[in-house]
Amino acid sequence: MATQHTYRVIVRGKWDALTAESRAKLLAEVNDHGLSQLRFTPEGSLAYDAALQSFTYRYVIVSDASDGEEMAAALAEDRAETALKAAGLGYRELRSSATDMDTMKINRKGRQPQGS
Repeated sequence: MATQHTYRVIVRGKWDALTAESRAKLLAEVNDHGLSQLRFTPEGSLAYDAALQSFTYRYVIVSDASDGEEMAAALAEDRAETALKAAGLGYRELRSSATDMDTMKINRKGRQPQGS
């Protein structure tokens, strides 16, 4: 079995050709989709503001380490597209960035070097 890694992926896009009904629904739910509610989850967490210009999804993707960040990003974009299409929401210009959480180095601030 291949080694699995956990990736955090941010998918960004722009709203496109929203119907009046879609705009009204998004605006009615805007307070539920602010930055303070944004989390990395397997289902994806959607954030946008009342301007309805752009949006962000955050995903946790677990996939084979050998497939790398590119595959994790592609999987997250596919999930975002599926969710947006299911909701009947128009979008364009999806782009993503992925971070491999299993290889990420953590710099601890305020840590004193040994011997100090």
